[in-house]
Amino acid sequence: MIHWLKLKSVPGIGNLLFKRLIERFKSPEAVFEAAYPSLIRVDGVSSRLAVLISEYKISDDVRREDDLIREKGCRIITLTDEQYPTLLREIPDPPPILYVMGNLESSVQHIAIVGSRTPTRYGIFTAKRLSEDLAKLNITVVSGMARGIDTAAHIGALSGGGKTVAVLGSGLEKVYPVENLKLFHRIIENGAVISEFSLNSPPDPYHFPARNRIISGMSLGTVIVEAAQKSGSLITARLAAEQGREVFAVPGSIHSFKSMGTHSLIKQGAKLVEHAQDILEELFPQNPIQRKTVTHKQLPPLSSEETTVLNALSPYPIHIDDLLRKIEMDAGKLSGILLQLELKDLVQQSPGKLFSTEYKTD
Repeated sequence: MIHWLKLKSVPGIGNLLFKRLIERFKSPEAVFEAAYPSLIRVDGVSSRLAVLISEYKISDDVRREDDLIREKGCRIITLTDEQYPTLLREIPDPPPILYVMGNLESSVQHIAIVGSRTPTRYGIFTAKRLSEDLAKLNITVVSGMARGIDTAAHIGALSGGGKTVAVLGSGLEKVYPVENLKLFHRIIENGAVISEFSLNSPPDPYHFPARNRIISGMSLGTVIVEAAQKSGSLITARLAAEQGREVFAVPGSIHSFKSMGTHSLIKQGAKLVEHAQDILEELFPQNPIQRKTVTHKQLPPLSSEETTVLNALSPYPIHIDDLLRKIEMDAGKLSGILLQLELKDLVQQSPGKLFSTEYKTD
C-alpha cells in the first residue's frame, strides 16, 4: 500500500499520468523499478520526471499517512483492486486510490443525485422521493453529502431501505459539513463513504470539482435536482456528459431561479425526470435492473374540505392570502383546516404564513 501512496506523492504525477503508468507497468513497485528508457516512453513522462521517479524516496508524510490509515482502520482500494468501482476505472483520470469506510460494492448499479445546497422544500422532497424509489429498485444512490439536495438524496435512499455512497471533498477524518456527522455514520452502516483525499485533508474549495468527477464517473447516470444557472451541480452534469454517462434533470417552477440550471440542461437534451421509472426507462435496455413495485405512504382519511385544501397546495410554499383567493374559503375555516392537516403531518407552515405540503391526493 505504501508504494501507491509514494507514487501518488511524486510531484508531476497527476491522476491521468498515474493511470498510464499503472497500465504500462501494472504496479507502483514496478514503476519505481523501471529503467529510464522505459519510463520516458510513457506519454507525459519527461526526462526530468523519469529521473525523479527513479530516485524518489518515501517521504515522512507518506509514512505518517500510512500509519494513520492503519490506526483508523480505514480501507484503501486501489485502481487495480476488484472492489474498485468498474465504471469509475473507465474515466480518463480515475483516482489511483480510494479511502473507504463502509462497504463499497463494485458490481452494483449506481445513480448519482445532486443539486442545490440551498434547495426549496420542493427540491428536498423530490430528491428524497427519487432516492427512496431508486433504493427500493435495488439501485445505490451516489451523492456528495453536501447540505441540501445531497443530504436529502442520502436520507431518501436510507429511508427506502437501500444503500448509498457519499463521495467527500475532504479527508474521511474531516467530515464536512460537520452537521452531517450522524448521517456520515449511518451511510457507513448502509453503504460507504469514500474520498480520494488523504485522511486529514480539509474541505478546500478546489477539492469539490475533483470530487464531482468521481460522483458522475462511478454512476450510470446523474440526476440534477434544482440548480441555479451557475450551480456547481452543473459541473457534475458536464462531467457526466464528457464521461459518456446519461444526464437527467428534474423540472421546477418557471418562476424559481433555483430551477434555471435544470431547465437549461433539459433544453440541451438532458432527460426530463418526474419519477424513478423515467431513469430506468432510459437505462434499462442496456442495463437490466430488477423492477419492483414502488409503494408510497398512504394518505390518512380526509374530509372533502381537507382534500380541497391539500390539492391546492404543493411543495412550493404559498401565502395564506393567496391560498384564500385560490380556493375561496372563509379565512377562519381555512386556518382550522390547515391546522388539522399540520397535525396529520401533511402540511408544513413556514415563517410568514407560508404553507406547503409533500403529499398530494391521487
